Amino acid sequence: MHTGIKVFVTGGTFDKEYNELNGSLYFKETHLFEMLDLGRSRLDLSIETLMMKDSLDFVDADRSLIAATCNTCTSNKILITHGTDTMTLTAEYLLEHCKEKTIVLTGAMVPYKFGSSDGLFNLGSALAFVQVLNPGVYIAMNGKVFEAGQVKKNTDKGEFESL
Repeated sequence: MHTGIKVFVTGGTFDKEYNELNGSLYFKETHLFEMLDLGRSRLDLSIETLMMKDSLDFVDADRSLIAATCNTCTSNKILITHGTDTMTLTAEYLLEHCKEKTIVLTGAMVPYKFGSSDGLFNLGSALAFVQVLNPGVYIAMNGKVFEAGQVKKNTDKGEFESL
C-alpha cells in the first residue's frame, strides 16, 4: 500500500506547450517533474499520466477512467492535475463516484512554460491541501480550496469562487 500521495496527470493548461511556428498550444509531456524539482518537493509521490487532454475535450469515458483509477489506487490522498474549463464537472463526478479518499484537483490559468504561470503556486497549494483535508473532493486554485459542487470558474475574473 502506498502511504504517500498519488498524482494523476490529465493534461490541461498546466502542461500545454506553445508552437512558435503557428501560435497554437499543444501537449508534449507533463511538466510536473520539472515543477516538483523547481519547488524542491520532498514529498512521497507516485505520479501517473492518465491522459494529456484539454479538459474541453473530456467526455464521460475520461471522467469514468479517472474515477476508476482513483478508486483502485492504494493511496487515500490523491492529487489530479486538470484543465480549468471543466474541472468543476470532473470534481462533481468524482464526488459522486469516489468515497473515503481525499481528492484535490488543481490546474493553471496560464501554461507553466509561459513563465508567468500560476501553476507552480497551485501545485504547491494543492499538495499541502491534500495532506490536511478530510476525505472528499476539492478544487485548489490560487491559494484557495473549494468543495466539489460548491465552486464555479468565474471566466470574467479568471479565478474560481464559491457558489
